[in-house]
Formats: sequence, C-alpha cells, structure tokens
Amino acid sequence: MSFESAGKRIGSLAVNLIRLVLAFFFLATLGALTRGLPAPTDASAHNWCWLSISGLVGFTLGDLALFRAFVLIGSRRAILMMSFVPPMSALLGWIILGEGLSAADLTGMALTIAGVALAVLERSDNADGAQIKPMATGIFLALAGALGQAVGLVLSKYGMQDFNPFASTQIRVIAGAVGFAVIFSFIGWWPKVISALRDTPAMKRVALGAFFGPFLGVSLSLLALQHIKTGVAATLMATTPVLILAPAAIVFKDRVTPRAILGTLLAVIGVSVLVLS
Repeated sequence: MSFESAGKRIGSLAVNLIRLVLAFFFLATLGALTRGLPAPTDASAHNWCWLSISGLVGFTLGDLALFRAFVLIGSRRAILMMSFVPPMSALLGWIILGEGLSAADLTGMALTIAGVALAVLERSDNADGAQIKPMATGIFLALAGALGQAVGLVLSKYGMQDFNPFASTQIRVIAGAVGFAVIFSFIGWWPKVISALRDTPAMKRVALGAFFGPFLGVSLSLLALQHIKTGVAATLMATTPVLILAPAAIVFKDRVTPRAILGTLLAVIGVSVLVLS
C-alpha cells in the first residue's frame, strides 16, 4: 500500500530503485548491530553468485514485468496471474532442489490459491486505477513477473543454504539495485529519480514500504525458505491480496463484499492445512 501510494506521485520505476537503496541501508544497520558486519563480506562465492542472479531475476526483471502488466491489464488481473507463483515455485523446487509435496501440501496450496483468486476477482476494473490495454501482452508480462518471482525464490534457497537470511537479502538487494541502475542509465531515467527524491511525502511512504517490504518481508521469506518447502512458502506469501483487504477497506475505503470474505475464509483454511500438515 505504501508503494502504491508513492508510485502514484513519483512513478513505479523510481519507487523500485529507491526502495532497494533504502532497504540496503536498513539491512546494513541491522548487520552492523547484530553481526558486526554492515555488508555481507562473509558470504561465500556460491552465496554471492546465486543470490545475485536471484536478485536480478526477482527484483529487477520480475518486478519490471509485473509493474508494466499493472498498466496494461490492471492490478486485479496482474495479481491474479501472480497466483501462478506457488505452483511454479513448487515445480521448480521439485526439479532443481528435489523437493516433494505431500497430499496435504497440495490440498492446502489449492485451497489457498483458490481463496486468493476468489478475493482478487472480486475487485472491479475501475478499482485498478489503470487503463486496460493490449490484453495478450499484459498477460504475458504478468506471467513473466510470476515466473521471475518463482525463479527468484528457488535460486534464493539454492544460493542461501544456511547463510544468514538478512545478509542474503542484502546481496539480492545489491544485485537488484545495480540492475535498475543499468536500466535507468540506458533509458535516461536519472533526472526523474532525482526529482522523486525531492518529494518528501513520497519518500516517507517509500521508506515505510522499504522497511516492511524488501528489508523485513523479503528477509523473513528467505528465513522461511530455510525451514519449509519452496512451494509451501510461496503459497503463504501469495496471501497478500487477502491480507490487504482489511487495511484497504480502512485506509482507502475499498468495499469488501461477501465474495471477498468467502475468498479470505477459503485462503485461511488453506493456510491452516499447510501449517498443520
């Protein structure tokens, strides 16, 4: 919600880069306080290689495709396409990491994804705040964003192993920021970034989003990957559209209908099955 609000003021591309830079400093502060290392200098070559690739695929390429899909087909349809992240992650986890899924895992994933889809489908196109443009391109980009997220998760788990998840996130953030810096240099976007930095209200929202997003949220997702299967973790992370219903109703006065509530309950049941399995 913080990024959405800031993006309306300074543009999503600027938000993407600035949030990663701010997250880097949050992570550096935590690392200095808890590990005595403001940067992940103790990471192995394996950690740096695969986590950097993960950051480029997930943060840079995946998010670029997803944010463009928001414009082309609207956030409702784009987020619905992101429901493919859990099965993609589970398939890649099986192929790359050799992770299997039990019948309970598959049942919980199916219930959760169905609940999320039901809740997301409830939102009208008018609530998206985006014009609906070429559908095929938008769907392709949304699926590309979903694939980027799935590949990013699997590569993160493979690259992280038993390394500190917050330091691992810092490596991913560095790679993602470098990726955006290269793109901005190529398209001549730096003046817009500099202009965005002067927008104090937007910077406050980006800072809030950076703290709860790439700093805290992504780091905790990597911590989860160290303890549970990739597909299960991805399914739990995919409940964001459900979790956002109540705050959106309070802050943005969005209408929550019985269908959205039903989707939420279905997702909660699915999550419960995953947690208890």
